[in-house]
Amino acid sequence: MSAIFMLSPYIAGFLAGLKPDTRLTVSEWADQKRILPAKAAKEAGHWRTSRTPYLKEIMDALSPSSPIEKVVFMKGAQVGGTECGNNWLGYVIDHVPAPMMYVLPTLDLAKRTSKQRIAPMIEEMPVLRNKVKDPRSRDSGNTLLSKEFPGGVLIFTGANSGAGLRSMPARFLFMDEVDAYGDDVDGEGSPINLAIKRTATFSGNRKIFMVSTPNIAETSKIEPAYEASDQRQYQVSCHGCGLFQPIIWAQIKFDDNKPETARFECRQCGHKHYEKDKPRLLTEGKWVAGTGDKSNKVAGFHLSSLYSPNGWYSWQNAVEDFLAAQKKPIQMKDWTNTVLGETWQDKGETVEHELLYQRREYYPAEVPWWVEVITIGCDVQDDRIEFEVTGWGAGEESWGIDYVRLYGDLSKPGIWTALGDMLRKTYTRQDGITLNAAQVCIDSGGHFTDEVYTFCRQQGADWAIPVKGSSIAGKPIATFPKTRNKKGVYLTLVGSDTAKELLYQRFRILEPGNGYCHWSVSDCFDEDYFRQITAEEKIRKYKNGVPYFQWDAKGRRNEALDCRVYSLTAIRILQQHKGIDLNRLASLREPPEDNQVINPEDAIVQKPVALRPARRTIKSTYLNG
Repeated sequence: MSAIFMLSPYIAGFLAGLKPDTRLTVSEWADQKRILPAKAAKEAGHWRTSRTPYLKEIMDALSPSSPIEKVVFMKGAQVGGTECGNNWLGYVIDHVPAPMMYVLPTLDLAKRTSKQRIAPMIEEMPVLRNKVKDPRSRDSGNTLLSKEFPGGVLIFTGANSGAGLRSMPARFLFMDEVDAYGDDVDGEGSPINLAIKRTATFSGNRKIFMVSTPNIAETSKIEPAYEASDQRQYQVSCHGCGLFQPIIWAQIKFDDNKPETARFECRQCGHKHYEKDKPRLLTEGKWVAGTGDKSNKVAGFHLSSLYSPNGWYSWQNAVEDFLAAQKKPIQMKDWTNTVLGETWQDKGETVEHELLYQRREYYPAEVPWWVEVITIGCDVQDDRIEFEVTGWGAGEESWGIDYVRLYGDLSKPGIWTALGDMLRKTYTRQDGITLNAAQVCIDSGGHFTDEVYTFCRQQGADWAIPVKGSSIAGKPIATFPKTRNKKGVYLTLVGSDTAKELLYQRFRILEPGNGYCHWSVSDCFDEDYFRQITAEEKIRKYKNGVPYFQWDAKGRRNEALDCRVYSLTAIRILQQHKGIDLNRLASLREPPEDNQVINPEDAIVQKPVALRPARRTIKSTYLNG
């Protein structure tokens, strides 16, 4: 054995990984040795599998004694899935040393997870601390993305890092939140496939763990993996008739929209089970395979948040969140994903422009009271520049303030001078305060990139930001760089698909509040504007047999949508990189004193008037008719 440890940890781990294992199961190891650190766990102290009995079979399937090679866990939130994976990590370091790779959606998230979750776990547990050296010691082999230990190494990487996914062979592979992975990395294909290829050397002796809260049905990665498994469900025994059945939303009943009456009713005898009965239900429960593949190589587990232990997430919580999400599609999607652990069937790929056009409002002033910050998004065409002025309030509620089309020769300075003057315009809010644009984002992806860069430098590189769209699934709306590029500007990549997905969800919100979009009754927001802002559709396409979404305008003009995307990008830059807190700003101002509903005949559109209505009394034929 000493000869093995004289080799590099990678080679030593490779050789050790080929040896047979006769050891504890993961759940036995966790019950004996796992300590949950106060810094990173909801319930600090010694691990108890009895608290989440449904995790025992999942953990044991990850044990070397099990013939299962691939474990798929499609889950809701608050069920202990992350700690289940962390138990396996600790087990490998302490008990079955071998090369292991931990893949998260992005490299940044991998670094945060290593620092905030895994490092505290290692520090808290003597059995791990004695094997993974202190990162402060020389040649410790303990870095942010690599943890060496006798006989093995743990590598952290992101699904967006081709280099990380190609880093080394791995006997154990942990892929977390796979529905947030992109469809392609560095032009080499699926990051999931790239990661699995790293385990090929250990075929027959490897373990692959795929975990995720699901997302959209058509592009989900965890759902097809679960469907290709034996599709296990956790069934509990009714205390009335003894029937084994899964806890599903259809059997969660409550009276008169009162969450406190929530209970689980047996589908056969109607016996009512309340939150106090949940510990016994979970303890006496069992996993039952479905109609899927019965191969002993792939095990699939599906678990919703309705199984969450007492004190974590209750049936009452689930009902409260359901009632709150009913009228807001973006929240209902999140509720379906995170509570039910199910994919969202996206039935809203399009929005009818007429509905938004009818929803226009009579503003009580040029800028309504509730606007805290103004941003501008500019779209550059060959013969013109179009831009939208957008006001933002708490919860990213938005108000369209103005929309301008500026024609001219973009190769000459005149139009850029005029644009600079127009972008510096001030706007009067309902309380008499004047506002100007806090951030401007301008499209640089067309034929006038150099002109855009020059304009941004002249106007102020921190204020005028050139942006370039990036149609990669799951990409953040604004990827703001830490430094200027060689042209002296902060070129920001825009997750166009992510932004359009969010905007279309917000267009379908029916009541003012978080995310709701307002537009004024003015000539600039005419019917053509609304045709443009709803011009694109999500089209399902296939690449190498794998489905994916692509936004397509089908030849229709879409400049207004691009402007709103860039304006959204601007407010995200302000919030994520410049410390703007819309909710805090809103809390610092009292609501208007005059709560009268404005009379449309008395309204002066786009001009300041005296204080008028409060936020929830807006004239809208769409809302009130």
